[in-house]
Amino acid sequence: MNKFISAMNWALSTLCIVLSSFLVCCVVWQVLSRYILNSPSTYTDEIARFLFIWVGLMGAAYALGQKKHLAIDLLVSKLENSPINQRRLQLLINFISIVFATIIMCYGGFKLVMDTISHGQISPVLGIQMGLVYLAIPLSGCFMLIYLFRDIIDNVHNMNITSSSTLDHQGE
Repeated sequence: MNKFISAMNWALSTLCIVLSSFLVCCVVWQVLSRYILNSPSTYTDEIARFLFIWVGLMGAAYALGQKKHLAIDLLVSKLENSPINQRRLQLLINFISIVFATIIMCYGGFKLVMDTISHGQISPVLGIQMGLVYLAIPLSGCFMLIYLFRDIIDNVHNMNITSSSTLDHQGE
């Protein structure tokens, strides 16, 4: 499992770096062509918009996997004296996140992709299927689900270790 997660981390981080670099190049070219060449590029504006969507969603999945995502830890800090309750709260948060990622991102995102492909919606400038652009939503949701299941497994494992060590100390 750890090798798979490590490979996924590498793939997501590399993808985000490549997409971000390409996004910067597109924006720089857009500015140069508009203000220096006085002939704005029509392609780079749309490419940058689509890259921004992909970087944002893939970056969100990667941040979740690295536990660097935005979090409000008010409740967790209130439970600082009880590691078991902190882990229970974290499990609850993970389950809520799984429901969101499954229903909204995976199911809803996949439905959006299929609807746009079936309706033949294409981008105005590049002429590509918009379903390919929207594919970032369910793909990001799937990556998030993998990370969330890993976190649940780690949490349950740590709860078992903590509860068994607590029982050992009570028996002494």
